[in-house]
Amino acid sequence: MKHKGLLLYTWFIRLFLGWLPDIPFIMRFRGALYSLGMPVCGKNFQVSSNAIIRNLENCYFGDNVYLAPFVVVNAIDRITLNNGVMIGFSSVLVSGNHTLKNGSFRYGKSDTKPISVHEGAWVGANCTLTAGSVLPQSSLLAANSALTKEMTEDNYIYGGVPAKPITAIKSSST
Repeated sequence: MKHKGLLLYTWFIRLFLGWLPDIPFIMRFRGALYSLGMPVCGKNFQVSSNAIIRNLENCYFGDNVYLAPFVVVNAIDRITLNNGVMIGFSSVLVSGNHTLKNGSFRYGKSDTKPISVHEGAWVGANCTLTAGSVLPQSSLLAANSALTKEMTEDNYIYGGVPAKPITAIKSSST
């Protein structure tokens, strides 16, 4: 589908399924409908009723991805969420930044870069991921953080504004 068609398609999904409760079966059904407009989407993609996904044609999602209520994904450039990724309440992923032109950000050209959240990572509530940000494998972005660049250490907790490495995560075997 073309961009405008996908925009209408996502609106219809929200309109017709937004009133249904957020139970796994219905969230998987929403995810299956969204996946029809994506180039790549794995199995068990779960989307809460209040989540907003724009530009499906730039979304590349793996297996077992979960988008919590009030998440906004604006894929102006490619956004990749690998297997087992969870995006917490009210988080925002936007792969484009405004630039300044003639003293205003309103008229500047959009500066786009891809966003990648690697396998098993968890984005806490109220986080922002901007263009060019990368969250490594099995890492956690602490609540209320802003990830603005590529992080490189797997199994780490990142947090703050802008996000910085906080501590390594010890894996549990249970």
